[in-house]
Amino acid sequence: MKPRKTKEISSQLLKKGFMSEKRDHTFFYLYYKNKKTSIYTKLSHSIKEYSDNLLSQMAKQLSLSNSELEDFIDCPLSYDKFISILLKQNKIQV
Repeated sequence: MKPRKTKEISSQLLKKGFMSEKRDHTFFYLYYKNKKTSIYTKLSHSIKEYSDNLLSQMAKQLSLSNSELEDFIDCPLSYDKFISILLKQNKIQV
C-alpha cells in the first residue's frame, strides 16, 4: 500500500459512519443504526503519514483486506458496501 496522509484517512472515516473521540490518540468508532459498534481504529496525533505497516494494522482493525482499505480511503468502497462486508463477517448485527 502507498503511504496515506492522516488527514485523508480521518476524513474518509468520518464520511463513512465513524465518529471520533480524542484521547491520547484520536479513536474512531463505527456507528451503525445510531449505535456505537465494536469496530474502531485510532490515529496518532503525531503521525502525519501512515506507512504500509500501520495501514495493514488498520485494515485488520476494520476487518478489511489491504486492498479493501485502499478502496475505503480512495472512495470506491462506500459506507453501504463496508457495512455489507461487516455483516457478512458477523462483525456487526442487523
